[in-house]
Amino acid sequence: MKLKDKVAIVTGGGRDIGKSVSLQLAAEGARVVVNYRSDAEAAQATVAEIKAAGGTAVLVQADVTKADDVAKLIAESVAAFGHRVDVLVNVAGGMVARKTLAEMDEAFFDHVMELNLKSAFLVTKAVLPHLGEGSAIVNLSSLAGRDGGGPGASIYATAKGALMSFTRSLAKELGPQGIRVNALCPGLIGTSFHDIFSKPEGRKAVAGNTPLRREGHPDEVASAVVFLASNDSAFLTGVNLDINGGLAFS
Repeated sequence: MKLKDKVAIVTGGGRDIGKSVSLQLAAEGARVVVNYRSDAEAAQATVAEIKAAGGTAVLVQADVTKADDVAKLIAESVAAFGHRVDVLVNVAGGMVARKTLAEMDEAFFDHVMELNLKSAFLVTKAVLPHLGEGSAIVNLSSLAGRDGGGPGASIYATAKGALMSFTRSLAKELGPQGIRVNALCPGLIGTSFHDIFSKPEGRKAVAGNTPLRREGHPDEVASAVVFLASNDSAFLTGVNLDINGGLAFS
């Protein structure tokens, strides 16, 4: 097992990519803190699946855009598994809605930035005293952060692009402490995100223009998270890794 007895916190860890990440980290021996904001049923099912497979996990409800909730998340993680945190995976995020610049207001801008960027800042800052030599942080950015995203996704893309810069800045800052910081930039992955925000014909067209001619699966993103969280990537930091079937260059 690549992560035996390591402690991992996964924000947004109860469904979609977060669920796959939680399951794969646990399968590699990590003790996983599965965080969720509102979908308790999905998160409880994820923890139950981990335990049924012989893994170890706890469930912590917290809105990671709020500092008080983040403090509670870290406190409950430490209470469950001890002071040390080995892996932080910032999955929580979302587009909220597709809106053009003319359609959006300041409150919408703030909400999208809080959900995708401020959340990672708050959780990473709060967990920092519990990280140490060999710890790893993995942020979930997006292909949108590289190419500006699709129609009505300008603020989402801006937030994800900023998260990529945040990743590289932290890699420089925390590297001397032996803490690695990397990000993944998924493209079209088959999740509820695209069920909500992408039209079926659009998804089909994008998949058809991808060199591998298909959508990705959340498990494929999770496998990359395990790689970045483990010693298999011990000399990788500051990397924003594309995982999009070649879509970024096609």
